[in-house]
Amino acid sequence: MSFNTNWNVEAYHTFYESEEHWELKRDFILAHKDRIPEERLICLAQVFVNVELLGCRYPEQTMKQVAVLAKDVANGYRERKKNKLQRTFVKASDAASAKVQGSRGPPK
Repeated sequence: MSFNTNWNVEAYHTFYESEEHWELKRDFILAHKDRIPEERLICLAQVFVNVELLGCRYPEQTMKQVAVLAKDVANGYRERKKNKLQRTFVKASDAASAKVQGSRGPPK
């Protein structure tokens, strides 16, 4: 199968993407630019970022394909992420309960 690989990856950097999101998406695109047609690759790259950063889920076949393609890209990102501050999410009801009880730590 022959397809055009002479396209500008930077054209897919949207103005609302954080640098971290764009870096991850760009790495994915560059890793597969010579093997997957542009339109499909851009779609898969966005799916990858949505799964990795936002926790989105897709049909099983799509998730499997992205997991295979993302293996090396995701591993590098996850290693860099280990040294960063992690966010902790608390349910609103737990936060309200802690506030009422005067506790500053997580509810027990």
